[in-house]
Amino acid sequence: MISASACGAKSTAEPASTPQPTAGSPAEEPKFEDFQAGNFGQSSVIDNEWYPFQPGTKWTYEGYTTNNNQKIRHRLEFTITDLTKEIQGVRTAVAWIEDFRGGELVEKEIAFYAQDNDGNVWYLGEHPEEYEDGEFVKAPTWIVGYADAKAGIKMWADPKPGIPSYYQGWGPAVDWSDYAQVDQVGQETCSPVDCYTDVLVLAESSLGETDVYQIKYYARGTGEVRVGWRGPSATAEELELTELSQLTPEALAAVRAEALALEAHAYEISKDVYAKTAPSQ
Repeated sequence: MISASACGAKSTAEPASTPQPTAGSPAEEPKFEDFQAGNFGQSSVIDNEWYPFQPGTKWTYEGYTTNNNQKIRHRLEFTITDLTKEIQGVRTAVAWIEDFRGGELVEKEIAFYAQDNDGNVWYLGEHPEEYEDGEFVKAPTWIVGYADAKAGIKMWADPKPGIPSYYQGWGPAVDWSDYAQVDQVGQETCSPVDCYTDVLVLAESSLGETDVYQIKYYARGTGEVRVGWRGPSATAEELELTELSQLTPEALAAVRAEALALEAHAYEISKDVYAKTAPSQ
């Protein structure tokens, strides 16, 4: 593991080595946590120290992913909008995500998060639109309460080793079955933005994948700062936080408009799921 003193705030050091699992094996059957709409008060206000969502905050990640044994440049932009959306009686914060592979936009997405009264952050669904050569291909949408979809935990208020493997959400109609476990705590890592101590590490996978994990690093007060991998080289992926910024009011308004435009399209193409939800506001 790279120590904090080994790189400065603008370092381009190699990623920290992927830690080996110390918690229970993710191969164990993941658990569904009990989702109760009555346990959400100011649910769109997300101040979990490991996963803080301030409207207008933008995280930019850069690195590579592997496809057909070739490394492809990968850039991911994740922004918290000032929109909220009510889902199954819970008001969620709306995130706007753009995914670029080899310089080409391959996915745009709106995603929905809420914090319960205990400080846990839940994932309530997403509408991702996938593109090839600039043309829309498909939208594997899942929203809690429709087509047997269920909410999952995205981040615990007090994540610690020993918590059983847990689902981060469940969208069986589109084969969305991500789950996670707390892999390690108290780690150190660096990105071009900063160096971090007391880092939380989660191992994430999905049903249908065997011995393939995304290894995600979280820093207090910042959120996700690095993504690594564990598994065959054909699944290799590395991302690191390269920019953390607060949008101007004008830039935030532009993101809001893009998110609402994607939602308008979702109402057109997802008649059985998205069209049944209340509009974002």
